Amino acid sequence: MPEGDTIFRASRTLNKALAGQLVTGFETVLPKLSRVDVDAPVAGRTVESVKSRGKWMFMTFSGDLVLLTHMLMNGSWHIYRPDETWQKRSIDMRIIVKTLSIWAVAFNVPIAEFHNLDTLRRRDGFRSLGQDVLAEEFDASISVASLRARGDLQVGEALLTQSLMAGLGNVFKSEVCFACGINPFRPMETLRDDEVACLVRKARQYMLANVTESSGDQIITYVGMRRTTGRSNAQERLWVYRRKNDACRRCGEPIQSRKQGKDARTTFWCPICQPLHPIQTSKS
Repeated sequence: MPEGDTIFRASRTLNKALAGQLVTGFETVLPKLSRVDVDAPVAGRTVESVKSRGKWMFMTFSGDLVLLTHMLMNGSWHIYRPDETWQKRSIDMRIIVKTLSIWAVAFNVPIAEFHNLDTLRRRDGFRSLGQDVLAEEFDASISVASLRARGDLQVGEALLTQSLMAGLGNVFKSEVCFACGINPFRPMETLRDDEVACLVRKARQYMLANVTESSGDQIITYVGMRRTTGRSNAQERLWVYRRKNDACRRCGEPIQSRKQGKDARTTFWCPICQPLHPIQTSKS
C-alpha cells in the first residue's frame, strides 16, 4: 500500500507539473466524477495546487473544486506527455487530467471524489486525520499526546491509526518500532514517555528521509526502495520489514512476523531487540 511518503512525493511532482496550468481536458470512467464534470466542467479551470495529507491527495482547481483521492492498496498516479505510451493498461485508467504539455493519469484509484473546500473539511476519514508526519509545522508533542490517549491500543495498531498520526503505513510501523526497541504488540499504556517520544521522532525521521529531493519523484505505487537503515546496499535497506526468519541486523536472532489488529496487517520484529516484557530498571 502507498504510504504517506509515496503520496507526498506523488503530490509534489504533480504539483510541479500541473500547478498554474490550464486544464484542457478531463476524462474519467467513474460515474460520480462524470456527473460533476457535466454540471461544472473541469476543463477551462486552472490547477491551483496538488497537496497531500497523510495517505490522501487533493488536487485543487480554480472555482472551488477539489479532487480528493486515496490509493488504498493498488492505486497510483502517473504523468505523461500527451503522445507518450502509458506504462499501465488503459483498462486500468480511472482519471485523466489534461494540460497542453502534461497528462496526469490515475490508475486503479479506488476512492476519488469531487469536493469544495467546505465539504472537504467535513469529509469522514479526512476531517479526523491526525497530524501529518510530514507537515512543515509538525509538532511532536501533539502526536505524543495523541498516541498517549489511546493506551488501549497495541503499539503497532496505534501507529497505523491515522486519526492519531497521519501518514505511517505497514512498512514504517515495523521499522519505527525496531528503531526504538519497542515490541509492536505492547499496549501503549505500558510505554514510558521517552519511548512514545522515540516512536514519534523516528516516524518523522524515517518519513523525511524518504521524501528528500534525491529520493525520487516517480509517480508509481511503492516498489520497495524505501530505506531506514541508511545503508547503500539495496539488500540491506530495511531493518525488519519482510525479513521473516532472516537474521536481525543487530543481534542475529531470526526476525519474526505475525498478523496484528482488526485489519490483520503483518508486523515484523526482533524478539531479542524488542522484548514484549522489557526489563524494568529500578531508580535509586
